[in-house]
Amino acid sequence: MRYANAVDSFTSHLEQVRRLSPATVRAYRADLADLGAVVGDAELRDVDLEMLREWLWRATQRGDARSTMARRAAAARSFFGWAHESELIPVDPSLRLVTPKRAKTLPMVASKDGMRDLLDQHRVAAAAGDPVALRDHAILEVLYGSGVRVSELCGMDVDDIDMQRRTVRVLGKGSKERVVPFGSPAAAAVGAYTTRGRPALLARTEHTTPALFLGARGARIGSRTVYALVARVLRPIVGSEHVGPHALRHSAATHLLDGGADLRAVQEILGHASLGTTQIYTHVSAERLIDGYRLAHPRA
Repeated sequence: MRYANAVDSFTSHLEQVRRLSPATVRAYRADLADLGAVVGDAELRDVDLEMLREWLWRATQRGDARSTMARRAAAARSFFGWAHESELIPVDPSLRLVTPKRAKTLPMVASKDGMRDLLDQHRVAAAAGDPVALRDHAILEVLYGSGVRVSELCGMDVDDIDMQRRTVRVLGKGSKERVVPFGSPAAAAVGAYTTRGRPALLARTEHTTPALFLGARGARIGSRTVYALVARVLRPIVGSEHVGPHALRHSAATHLLDGGADLRAVQEILGHASLGTTQIYTHVSAERLIDGYRLAHPRA
């Protein structure tokens, strides 16, 4: 089997068997396509360790980040591991592939005061009744108030919201469903949006949709629209051009831990499969604690 044909079979396996999200499957395909530039039209069984090393060397020459190289190598390992288990190749060439470790970087987090001011500004803007302003305020409140992923927010339907219990049902990675709480500010923003904003947006199309958050034309909102919104409003607060919806998720998790929330509870809220993934936020909180100590303690 040719390498390219094997990649097609692998991505079908990811979609149909492992049921990964379309975005994750696209990421795998893109990484393996990058390897394809080195492999060419070779047979899958002819791809060896030297080809993989050449691939990573080229990435180094291009100046790719270590995190990018590590991610692509992980995609290659998954692919060749699958090919070996499927008996498409006799030996897995990626077993001896060594990649640079990811640089340990802490996630960008907005301050509590910055988030309060930001959300207050959008609450005032939404009070005028513009449907897009109402929607944007609700989106920001839900992202920060619940810590959900942007894909989970875009996939929310009206029936997923329980206003009495102040919870929302989301479908996370691996098609795992969980129920996430949110606070009264988010409930008020969603209530105003569903009462005045969503009907106005829905009137812009002839079709009906169960989607909670709608785009300017009345269809289910896309992740790019949410990304553009969050990037625009968070840049002044975080102080970086490279910021998106995940910064609100990071901020929610960090502020929960700062307030004394249990690490296991935060893991459940975020939908992390591993507690180790959640633990990075304890490092963020520790960094903030140390900064405060150094600024305030006379013997620091």
